[in-house]
Amino acid sequence: MSDTETTTTHAPDAPHPLRWPVLGLLGLAQLMLILDITVVAIALPHMGAELDLSRAALTWVVSGYALTFGSLMLLGGRAADLFGAKRVVLAGLAVFTAASLAAGFATGAPLLLGARIAQGAGAAMLSPAALSVVVRLFDGDERNRALGIWSALSGGGAALGVLLGGLITAGPGWAWVFFVNVPVGLVVLVLLARLVPRLPRVATGSLDVPGAVLVAVATGALIYALIRAGDHGWLDAVTVVLVTASAVAYAAFAAWQRRATAPLMDLRLLGRRPVVAGTFVIAVTTALMVGAFFLGSFYLQNHQGHGALMTGVLFLPVALLTMAAATAAGRVIGRLGARLLAVLALAVAAAGFLVPVLWSGTAAMVTGVSIAAAGLGALFVVAAATALSSVAPHEAGVASGIVSTFHEFGASVGAAAVSSAAAASIAVRTGAQAASGFDDAFLVATGVAALSAVIALWLIPSKSE
Repeated sequence: MSDTETTTTHAPDAPHPLRWPVLGLLGLAQLMLILDITVVAIALPHMGAELDLSRAALTWVVSGYALTFGSLMLLGGRAADLFGAKRVVLAGLAVFTAASLAAGFATGAPLLLGARIAQGAGAAMLSPAALSVVVRLFDGDERNRALGIWSALSGGGAALGVLLGGLITAGPGWAWVFFVNVPVGLVVLVLLARLVPRLPRVATGSLDVPGAVLVAVATGALIYALIRAGDHGWLDAVTVVLVTASAVAYAAFAAWQRRATAPLMDLRLLGRRPVVAGTFVIAVTTALMVGAFFLGSFYLQNHQGHGALMTGVLFLPVALLTMAAATAAGRVIGRLGARLLAVLALAVAAAGFLVPVLWSGTAAMVTGVSIAAAGLGALFVVAAATALSSVAPHEAGVASGIVSTFHEFGASVGAAAVSSAAAASIAVRTGAQAASGFDDAFLVATGVAALSAVIALWLIPSKSE
């Protein structure tokens, strides 16, 4: 893997002159990772018909990627600290791009599922390492602005994926939801190899393999339990066993970290109030956004009769408002403070979730989800800025991995909660009863947003702390 450095010289204490182009390229790479969840979800029916995939295989096309992505991100963040963030970014992007090519050429379930798992592994290296680069290249108000742009791409990517998935599937075909990653990935890979400075390694020692295995097993079991709960319920025996196994594995991981000579992470990170607050906000935000996204998509397609392409077009305001709000939040968080911005953003999200309850129809659904998305977009910035505000350079990779892991936890919780609490009842109802099911689900989202605002007011440190 090429590790070519930029030849631009600058003072040691001065900001890197190419930091904004680097941010743009890293943001584009991150956008590919986020898009790959919803782009693929829209194309699933066509994949299943052409490749003769079973219902279980179709589920794993989405879940396999999310499961691998979520369970390996802490390892990816530690690898960035040990081996250099630039090397891990380039390696992760190369793996993701190659796996995308393999997925596009898949002729059956084994190759497709294997490629999706490989995509998840590449994403788990790329995402935390890229965020670590951003944190180290920017400082002060510029870091908040950079995190605003990063969060805008991450937050808006899911909604943009619906639009692109509909366009690609209706156009060149499902394989191109994977093939499109290849030229983009190669161009970004070459440019990043040339532009990203070689940031010094910030940790020494070897990779904690036992710790990595334990945390991957624990995280993977928990995410799989959350995914499974959507289809089988929260009290299903296998789901309960998975949650129990996850708790045992996490306990074993914590015990091992206290005795390991080169631990995967410093457990004291999880005792810092800003880190706890940031991970809470990112988990709640992602859960609410994914829940609203699936509810809105289901309502528009199954209740209002819109096709996949039209549903994608209707979600365009959601993506645009998410990105605009995140970018604006990055500019004002330094003046308002994370605590006040979080409370205001959660209040906006709660108001948006109430709109589909008070009014029915396509316009009300799109308007409500768009308003909620504006609040949630700002929260992505609050989460990242809060969690990473107290970390030293040598902790940036692991801290970024923690934030990214809780992002996936939130997504899994949101999808599982919607699926188990709302989708089952909606599936067997029609007319006013179905509308009532959506109302109940959005009322729950409103309550979660309001309760989270109270918790955020207590948990997030004030500007003076």
